[in-house]
Amino acid sequence: MRFLKTIGGVLAAVLILTGCGNDTAKQDKGNGKLKVVATTGMIGDLAENIGGKHVEVTSLMGPGVDPHLYKATQGDVKTLDSADMIFYNGVHLEGKMTDIFEMMGKNKPTIAVTEDFKENQLRKVSATEHDPHVWFDVKLWIVAAGAVKKELIANDPDHEADYLSHYEKYVSQLEELDRYVQDEINKIPEDQRVLVTAHDAFGYYGQSYGLDVRGLQGINTLSEYGSKDVTDMRNYLVKNEIKAIFIESSVPRKAIEAVIQGAAKQGHSVKIGGELFSDAMGEKGTEEGTYIGMVRHNTDTIVHALK
Repeated sequence: MRFLKTIGGVLAAVLILTGCGNDTAKQDKGNGKLKVVATTGMIGDLAENIGGKHVEVTSLMGPGVDPHLYKATQGDVKTLDSADMIFYNGVHLEGKMTDIFEMMGKNKPTIAVTEDFKENQLRKVSATEHDPHVWFDVKLWIVAAGAVKKELIANDPDHEADYLSHYEKYVSQLEELDRYVQDEINKIPEDQRVLVTAHDAFGYYGQSYGLDVRGLQGINTLSEYGSKDVTDMRNYLVKNEIKAIFIESSVPRKAIEAVIQGAAKQGHSVKIGGELFSDAMGEKGTEEGTYIGMVRHNTDTIVHALK
């Protein structure tokens, strides 16, 4: 009941704010910059790199925040309402915010960065569900960058040349990152290219770069893991002599520790190979606080532990 009241209150705030908020947002844009709000840090990083000095970017979800579980506050609604543009991931990553995006979209550009993805580019995990963690295939994130570039130009055509220049420069960096990831993964012996994590966030990463990925939970951390999941994972580690398992910055490590303890009771030693950034980037100002730095950190951590 409390959850329903919270959602109802937020949606009521949306209705009130979106009725008159867009004109106010334009008046407040005194610095001449587009006010862009992104849901995740990864999307905010895209907007900053492509928008450059012409945008002022706010990311709602900071380090360690799980977007699957995120509930918008009334403060978030005010931030969204004051924006000129909103970018979100889509593919149901921010499932609890869908109604808000639909409402905001009636008054301002509200864009899923995955809008230009083709059906066959999305990883299917059930008859009706696709994996939303598209940023872990760098080639797909280049497609997302194209969507951001397109929308920035459409809404601020005066700075088209700059947006195109920034986009081309950033895509060049992403292409270099894509090559780096593949070259590093190739250093892991083929029979050791198994990535075991807290939840199935690295499916695109494994599919693109040649790793067998296993998650204790499914693609969505809303799904509960049970004792059977822990037992099955323990048995898999023991049977396949997997030596390292990884924790994630935005997922509690309790379940992973239970798997490690279970394997130990079977006489098999498993170490924590390191912490990976999955659904959120690191702290601002750190290497992991950028998309490129996050992907490099994850790759280096995985290769060091499995090689």
